[in-house]
Amino acid sequence: MPETPPPFPPGRDTRHDATIEKVVRSEDEIDKKLAGKKALHALLEHGRLMLQMVGDYFSGRYREVPYWAIGAAALALFYVLTPVDMIPDLIPGLGYLDDATVLAFCLKLIETELDKYREWRKTREVDVEVTKG
Repeated sequence: MPETPPPFPPGRDTRHDATIEKVVRSEDEIDKKLAGKKALHALLEHGRLMLQMVGDYFSGRYREVPYWAIGAAALALFYVLTPVDMIPDLIPGLGYLDDATVLAFCLKLIETELDKYREWRKTREVDVEVTKG
C-alpha cells in the first residue's frame, strides 16, 4: 500500500494551511449554505467541485494542482462559510451577492485547474467501476 503523503507540502505558510483545513472540516456546513441559496444556485455545482478538490488535496488523493489554486479555492469557500460578509446574508436578495461574486471570481481564476480536477475525478470513477465489476 502506498504511503499517504503529508497533508501539506513542506515549507508552506501554515496560515493558509489552517484555512484549508478549516474549509475541509466545514464541508457539510459550506455545502448546506451553498445549497440553500438561490442566488448561488448557478455556482453550486462548481462550488461543490471546488470543495471536493480542496478535500482531495487535503487528504493527499489529488496533488496535481498548484498550491496557489488550492489556496484561492479554500479562501473563497472560507468566505462563503464566514457569517461576516461585505453584504450581510440577512439582507433579502442582496445578502448572498458577495458570496456569489467571490465564488465566481475564484472559479474564473482557477478554471483550468478545476477542469483538470474534473477530468481526474472522471478517470477515478472509471477506475472504481472497473475494480468493482
